[in-house]
Formats: sequence, C-alpha cells, structure tokens
Amino acid sequence: MATPEFITTIRASAGHQLLWLPGVTAVVFDDDGRVLLGRRADSGRWSLIGGIPDPGEQPAACAVREVHEETAVRCVAERVVLVQALTPVTYANGDTCQYMDITFRCRAVGGEARVNDDESLDVDWFPVDALPAMDELALLRIKQALSDAPTWFDPTNLL
Repeated sequence: MATPEFITTIRASAGHQLLWLPGVTAVVFDDDGRVLLGRRADSGRWSLIGGIPDPGEQPAACAVREVHEETAVRCVAERVVLVQALTPVTYANGDTCQYMDITFRCRAVGGEARVNDDESLDVDWFPVDALPAMDELALLRIKQALSDAPTWFDPTNLL
C-alpha cells in the first residue's frame, strides 16, 4: 500500500511510534444490491475499499476518491454507517498506527469495476448472500450499511 507523503514526513521524526490516524471505508452497492470488494495485494484477502484522507480532505470525499482510484468505479457517499477506533496495527517495517475509521454506505453511479492501481489483485461485485471469506469487521460494516438501525457498542466488551 502506498503511504501518503504527509505520513512519510511525520515518520521521519516520529519513528515507529504509534500514530493516531483518520481512515475511511466504503461499502459500495450497485443497482443490483451487490457489494464492491477488492482483493488486497498485501494480504491476498478480499476486503472493502478504504484509505486515509489527505490533510483537509473531507472523509466522504476520501471514500469516493479511494473507490475510484482502486476500482475505477464512480460512487456517491450516501451516509455514515459506523465510526469506530480500530485495534492498533503494526506493519512489517515496524510502523504502528491506530485508525479512527468512518465507514460510509455508497452507491455506484458509473465506471466498470477493475483493478485500477497496485493495491488490489482483483476487484469484483458480490451478492451479499455470497460473499467471499472476509474478516468479521468487514462483515459488520456490510451488515450495518444494509440496515437503517444504529449500531451500539459496549466498550466493556472490547477489553
């Protein structure tokens, strides 16, 4: 995954210490109710599309940009479906990050799904009742994007 230049600049002085960063995830549906997924180049696993907003970039605009950059699909962000602090991640180079992720439900409005950068091995649409193996958080995000009900988390269950 390409590291944004502003993070590279911060890392030059911060080293590998934990960085608290914004992140966005897009749950994109087409007119047939299928969800857009990318198979990540770094892990080989299917996942939702996401990324890190540039300084000053609005989160919804970032979600739309990341979807287009990674999949060539044009979409509009319809609503926020989930906001949560994720578990810290340590990358192979030793850098540690923790993301405050904002997940958006998005609607595809154009473009043909294809690999559009070096972050994905494959891109495809999947019926929600026939998803490939994915982590539980991705499944929660999709479920929440399909629902109009709020999701409430009990922080004591996270300890």
